[in-house]
Amino acid sequence: MSEIETKRLLMPTGAGETIFFRSDWTLNLYRGCNHGCIYCDSRSLCYHLEDFDHVRVKRDCLTMLERELRAKKKAGVVSMGAASDAYNRLEAKRMISRDALMLLRKYGFGVMIPTKSSLIARDADVLADIAKQRYACAAFSITTADAELARFLEPGAPCPQERFQAMATLAKARVFTGTWLNPMLPYLTDSFTNMRAVLDHTAAAGGRFAICHFGVTLREGDREYFYQALSNDPRYAAVKTRYVDTFGLSYLCASPEAQTLSDAFSETCEHLGLLHTFEAVNRAAAAYEPMQTSLF
Repeated sequence: MSEIETKRLLMPTGAGETIFFRSDWTLNLYRGCNHGCIYCDSRSLCYHLEDFDHVRVKRDCLTMLERELRAKKKAGVVSMGAASDAYNRLEAKRMISRDALMLLRKYGFGVMIPTKSSLIARDADVLADIAKQRYACAAFSITTADAELARFLEPGAPCPQERFQAMATLAKARVFTGTWLNPMLPYLTDSFTNMRAVLDHTAAAGGRFAICHFGVTLREGDREYFYQALSNDPRYAAVKTRYVDTFGLSYLCASPEAQTLSDAFSETCEHLGLLHTFEAVNRAAAAYEPMQTSLF
């Protein structure tokens, strides 16, 4: 794995706690991702992430991170992996994200981790320690419970079942965790059956929440990659035509059934005991009350 230079790691965020997961800074230890998700927004040209499928680590990132953490006058919450999953496949050997978590624990910082990887379960011990003192949240990005569809959409990521098992491991360790059902892909994953399956598995794994946006964003770079992947597979070539006809060059591509699905989503989450707003998730993650978990 190659290395790249960087001048700064912790970048301030401006996201409010009612519209996104809580974070004061973002932290990307890696550049690029090898999950291969065909819809990934980070492929958009505006981010200038060339050769995105090639993962590179930022040189001396742990030394730099400790220096930046030590310089902060007040501890806060660090979101790990805003543009590159902190648990890409190479993390299994390099263990850079684990070492970063130990630094966050050492200096009293909270953490928010969005991930498509089951590898995060390896670090349940460190995350559990952080959760005892500060905000700690692990949000599994899960678009579908259908393993075959997931292999097409996210060919390099662990299958959904492995992610749910990792969620159960974190929940048992009393780490606040749940599902970020994002994106919801029109004509591919925007069905009540798919949504209900993801929610049922989340609850069974001991997840505390589910968040959904009921659409996908597409812009230059990302859109072309997504469309090409659809065109290359005879099973989904017609879906590309539906996207072009329905959305054109729109950035936000909402499911045609967004309102109906949103209503059903809220009702189902209430029935399953899952929090389903950022405000509720952030409040609960800051003062986590463990619950009994069950495996499916």
